[in-house]
Amino acid sequence: MYNFCVFAGTTEGRELVEFLSSQNVTLTACVATEYGETLIPPAPNLTVSAKRLTPEQMEELFRKEHFDLVVDATHPYANLVTENILSACKASGVEYLRLLRDGGAQTEDAVYVSDVSEAVEYLDTTDGNILLTTGSKEIHKFSALRDFGNRVYARVLPMEESLRLCGEAGLKPSHILAMQGPFSVEMNTQMLRCTRAQFLVTKDSGTAGGFEEKIASARDAGAKAVIIGRPPQRDGVCLSGVLSILCQRFSLRWSPRVDVIGIGPGSPDMISCGAREAVSKADCVIGAQRMVDAFHTDGKPFYHAITPNQISELIHNHREYRQFAVVMSGDVGFFSGAKKLLPFLEDCKVRVFPGISSLVYLCAKLGTSYEDVATVSLHGRNRSLIPDVLRHRRVFVLVGGENGAGKLCAELTAGGLGDVTVSVGEKLSYPEETVTMGSARELAHRTFDALSAVLVENPGANPVVTYGMDDERFFRDPSVPMTKSEVRSVCLSKLRLTRKSVCWDIGAGSGSVAIEMALLATEGHVYAIERKEEAVEVMRENIRRFGVENLSVVAGTAPEDCEMLPAPTHVFIGGSSGNMKQILKMLLQKNPNVRIVATAITLESIAELTESLREYAVGEVVCIQAARGKKAGAYHLMMGQNPVYIFTMQGEKR
Repeated sequence: MYNFCVFAGTTEGRELVEFLSSQNVTLTACVATEYGETLIPPAPNLTVSAKRLTPEQMEELFRKEHFDLVVDATHPYANLVTENILSACKASGVEYLRLLRDGGAQTEDAVYVSDVSEAVEYLDTTDGNILLTTGSKEIHKFSALRDFGNRVYARVLPMEESLRLCGEAGLKPSHILAMQGPFSVEMNTQMLRCTRAQFLVTKDSGTAGGFEEKIASARDAGAKAVIIGRPPQRDGVCLSGVLSILCQRFSLRWSPRVDVIGIGPGSPDMISCGAREAVSKADCVIGAQRMVDAFHTDGKPFYHAITPNQISELIHNHREYRQFAVVMSGDVGFFSGAKKLLPFLEDCKVRVFPGISSLVYLCAKLGTSYEDVATVSLHGRNRSLIPDVLRHRRVFVLVGGENGAGKLCAELTAGGLGDVTVSVGEKLSYPEETVTMGSARELAHRTFDALSAVLVENPGANPVVTYGMDDERFFRDPSVPMTKSEVRSVCLSKLRLTRKSVCWDIGAGSGSVAIEMALLATEGHVYAIERKEEAVEVMRENIRRFGVENLSVVAGTAPEDCEMLPAPTHVFIGGSSGNMKQILKMLLQKNPNVRIVATAITLESIAELTESLREYAVGEVVCIQAARGKKAGAYHLMMGQNPVYIFTMQGEKR
């Protein structure tokens, strides 16, 4: 078991101690005071030394415990302590690692001084009250200031030692603010205003030390910041770097808490109490700017990221944080990036906070339920909504891009659905929220906000769910063959398509089989292969009529023009142009388990397919002959059609 020692004089040091306390190691944490001990949560593998150690005592401790590593996480201004720790490590042969605190950014409207003496020299030339936030150790040096007892207020730790030093320096009890941080911008600002301070004296204690909050509060209160510059530091690494070293060298496990939070439509009023609490407890927040704006983050670190890769990299590159809040729009279970993000966070402790989806919100505004609503997202997707509107009475759509709702209405109108009712919700939950209702035709020329959600209602939607649509529904050309309804229904039944099937229609003709394939395999794709130019044009017209965008036309011949197509799961062969053997061979090479349905009328094709049945584990052939009634004067005659042989084949090669 590894043995570590941490001098935990800073926030980062205490965070490192908490991390190591959760690992299978032994740990000694050194703090200078009993108060510092109270800030460290107890743990079974943790021993706390709460006293100031001399160099000799440090060396004795290191030799006795044989630490694998000593981490110096003392304050950036504690130069003497750092020198003592380093000397004791060298003398006892123990490895030393310095944990450095990140410095604050350069502040243009502040006064920078090199040390306390220079700060006193500057402040003695000014008038107005002063708030000291530099601690109690050097407060006696400020007593040299003109009118010290009346001008100076000091914020110090609530410890007897701190109060004693303030009293010895001559500070009035009413001018002592004994408090433990961290302090928000708002709290700092109130202290400056209550003390009527015109100067805020601070050290550059970095982000973790509340430096940025102090500078921001000085601006808010109209006070001048006097910054005592940081002394030179030894080489070292930040907290995230220390954690990386520990994980890599000692096989420790870093497992942060990640809260994935849905904020709802966007208004702060729509955010759940649980989500607010999770953000308030997070060490940093990740998300798009619009999402973060919905929260009061109190100066927490914020990282802009949207994609799962970006978010995951930020989390794994910032090991100095133990709790992250990832904020996302809407509901994390409804067309959300959370679905793709969660697999990246398998090494983290993840909680998911749902939000109010735009579907729920829009239906509430319209006073309608949503249990029968089909949902579609067009964000980043190029697809037609026409099949969905034909299939469902009510469809909810998340549109994307500039005037996505207006373009959707124009598409519906062009597809013969101009009379359906469309409700467009713009900027839902925001003060500028607008809900517009009308027919698709009426709204086709309107311009809507990019942040819109749409509910489309088509009372006439009642699609036929069986195979074999009426032949009259297809665009026809007498010179282009078409698989008739009766044969088509049997072939589609034999194919046994799924929603995700990858289908080929070889010798597609007018595209009747390909169209029905596309309507059935809604989450898959259909490739219609046809060599005749006039047939390709007929097929394109049928694609437009039915609005199927999961169907691609391949103008060419099988097998020559099919090599680059993805492997099919299902294939219909309506015409082979004499290439049946070559086609079947190619299909087996693409997918040995492909399911094939082929039709044949000529004796030559029947013989060829019959011979091919031997290549498949499953193989059957049926012959059907249909007759259609035709009126002849006062009578009705049954007009027979050619018999059609339907071959079904599937399975591994024998």
